[in-house]
Amino acid sequence: MQQRAAPHRNVTDSTGRSLLQKVAGSAIGLDLEMPIATGEKRRRIYLDSTASTLRLGVVQDVLDRYQPYYANTHSTVHFSARLSTEEYRWAHDMVLDFVNADQSRYTAFFVGSGATGGMNRVAATLAGRLPGRDVVITSIMEHHSNDLPHRKHFKTVVHAPPESGSTSMGCVDVKAIERALEAHKGRVAYVSVTGVSNVTGIINPIHEIAALAHAHGALMVVDAAQMIAHVPIRMSGNVDPGEDIDVVVFSGHKIYAPGSPGVVVARRELFEGLEPIEVGGGMVDDVWLDRYTPTAALPDREEAGTPNISGAIGLGAALYALHKIGMDVVEEDEAALMRLALQRLCALPGIALYGDCDMERYPRAGAISFNVRGMHHALTAAILNDYYNIAVRNQCFCAHPYVREMVSEALAEADDALSAAELEALAEMQRGMVRASFGVYSTQADVEMLAKALGDIAGNRERYEALYTQLPNGDFQHKSFRFEPRQFFNVRNAVDGWLERS
Repeated sequence: MQQRAAPHRNVTDSTGRSLLQKVAGSAIGLDLEMPIATGEKRRRIYLDSTASTLRLGVVQDVLDRYQPYYANTHSTVHFSARLSTEEYRWAHDMVLDFVNADQSRYTAFFVGSGATGGMNRVAATLAGRLPGRDVVITSIMEHHSNDLPHRKHFKTVVHAPPESGSTSMGCVDVKAIERALEAHKGRVAYVSVTGVSNVTGIINPIHEIAALAHAHGALMVVDAAQMIAHVPIRMSGNVDPGEDIDVVVFSGHKIYAPGSPGVVVARRELFEGLEPIEVGGGMVDDVWLDRYTPTAALPDREEAGTPNISGAIGLGAALYALHKIGMDVVEEDEAALMRLALQRLCALPGIALYGDCDMERYPRAGAISFNVRGMHHALTAAILNDYYNIAVRNQCFCAHPYVREMVSEALAEADDALSAAELEALAEMQRGMVRASFGVYSTQADVEMLAKALGDIAGNRERYEALYTQLPNGDFQHKSFRFEPRQFFNVRNAVDGWLERS
């Protein structure tokens, strides 16, 4: 089949910025208004993009245009099947182009369960590919999806610490990774680190780490779930080939195409020749009663069953739109927003910020985590929602060791006079944090409103605390204000309404 990778960008930065403004403004849900505890309505400020981004209007438009032609893939006999098959194949090519992966050397395939499904597939496959290497090096910064799969399939998992910055923890300690490679020489299968922390937004030097891993005969795997939407990724074609990345894993719901599948991009030889982890329709050349023959073709051998066709096409649309804009433009725009957010929040009394705030030394992308000192993180998140309609996330963000370490560090620095028991009591109350995270649709006005809200909460802590009750699950509920989801959306009511109107 003819390859239809996206064209290389040939637009000026001014054109890219114009396209960025148009695409960002199309995100679905930006004008959503909800009632708040004061009795008024406010437009939602969506600062939960690290969990899932809003769907871009261009993605929805593409899916609406495609839907009348929908049919299953794996056939080109009838018109719709041929169209679906071709566009589904193109989505793979678009992924490879977006992460700058040479199509002759790399393959891309889709999996279920987002990046988690992808990382489980990678760990299981590489354990079979590299039976003599039973060690994986990762970091304390990782999301559970880039930790637990390695623990399941390998004998030893080493967690490298972050560097100690001037104010707090920085990026992963590259020297610690090098020491681990030396200590386990000849046994390390791969190094797997997050490109961008889902907690602090701190960017890790993945190419520097890749060069170290390759020098020690190990592979380099990058969890790009948070990186993919914020900064350019170059898997191959680096000036130093040792800095090329062997495997990248991400998910479409983190890059403006909610509901799309997880994605694995990997060097072809890592997945060729092994028994596929999942078997079923579409990944075999022939089947007999007593045996079957998996196809040698990638990505087919890794995509058993009917794929998430619409999800893949929606993801391809999002990647193509961002490709036209230029991820360098996206990165520059969001870096300016991050600097503003850090500046505003650092100036607020009573706010603890996590991760080193020096963006010159430790660049950030996408997320900032914080606490109001002395206040439970769940209460802070509830107040931001109930009184300002600012959507944030709290708790540990599936990165428990990293969050616990940073919270304890911040509490110790806040009051050296506290005893160990007092610190532990405070740490237990704040065994988590609040995260504000941004996307291409986030604005300076959103940041200013977040800073204003946090200033109000920190300055009126006791008044707000008196308005809430803590629930058994740890969340906080306003004593008089209630939000009833069914008043706004309910599947059964929506179906009933459609049936009545039709």
